Amino acid sequence: MPIAQEFSPDVVLVSSGFDAAEGHPAPLGGYRVTAKCFGFLTRQLMALAGGRVVLALEGGHDLTAICDASEACVSALLGLEESLPESTLLQTPNANGVLSLQRVLQIQSQYWPSLKPLMGTVGMSFLGAQRKDCEETDTVNAMASLSVGVLTNKSLADEPMEHDEDSL
Repeated sequence: MPIAQEFSPDVVLVSSGFDAAEGHPAPLGGYRVTAKCFGFLTRQLMALAGGRVVLALEGGHDLTAICDASEACVSALLGLEESLPESTLLQTPNANGVLSLQRVLQIQSQYWPSLKPLMGTVGMSFLGAQRKDCEETDTVNAMASLSVGVLTNKSLADEPMEHDEDSL
């Protein structure tokens, strides 16, 4: 998402193969991504390009999995909210996935500066990474307000003080 946000596309085209969906055996997928998760990912993509997202069905071999995932994606496109359970959002990624993502971030961050801050969040759950991002934003905002306060106080100290004759 950070690369997509930095790229700022006019439209998002998705080749919607659902091989990673629950129901597909390991040789084809084996990742057990739920239909709700596909809907969640679609909602994430709708934050790009002013919501102009095109999904083109192109794969999948388990008819039930294709139907469930497609329904969740169309529901997301229609604005029907079906959130993921908190337990899912708190799951940490698979260790092999973390290693792959770390390598991708290492290479791609050379070209996409928005990836550098994410290096420390790869092994975190979705909610954990969001919390860390919020905490960092709060810290930056607090430091900025302190800096403004110091600059304001310094500016006041630099101004000549006016004295009335009674105080002298």
